[in-house]
Amino acid sequence: MATFQLDDTDRKILSYLVNNARMPFLEIARECGISGAAIHQRVKKLESNGIISGSRLVVKPSALGLDICAFVSVSLSEANKYPEVVTALKHIPEVVECHFVTGNSALLLKMFCYDNAHLMDVILNTIQRIPYIKSTDTMISLDEAFERQVWVKDNRNRSLISSGQ
Repeated sequence: MATFQLDDTDRKILSYLVNNARMPFLEIARECGISGAAIHQRVKKLESNGIISGSRLVVKPSALGLDICAFVSVSLSEANKYPEVVTALKHIPEVVECHFVTGNSALLLKMFCYDNAHLMDVILNTIQRIPYIKSTDTMISLDEAFERQVWVKDNRNRSLISSGQ
């Protein structure tokens, strides 16, 4: 399988889309100095090569009353039961991310809850009741300093094309 090589124009397109996925292709075309049709073709090629996996709306959890963001590390009693545990965790809507990690724990979860009581209920009455979960350790986020998409790097001079953040 051949690897897809990004050129400077591809990187420029990606930097604009990372900063604003709704930016019109014609505006990107003007900034890149090529036609709108060329931008459309390049974006399709980036999608077909797995560089872009889609776009989405981002809803701020606090706008829905989900004021508690917590990170929960999960230790398993049997490491080979990872797939079954992940399947069970997928059914818990408060869990928005699940990472298989190195270190003392097997999994790191990111969760959003309405309040501390809600968080405690989900941990004690749902997560800790999943078979093969041995223990959990919870950290509550006090503030999100920043959030961003992956940055797009210009490989020629090893600097960011556009951070926008």
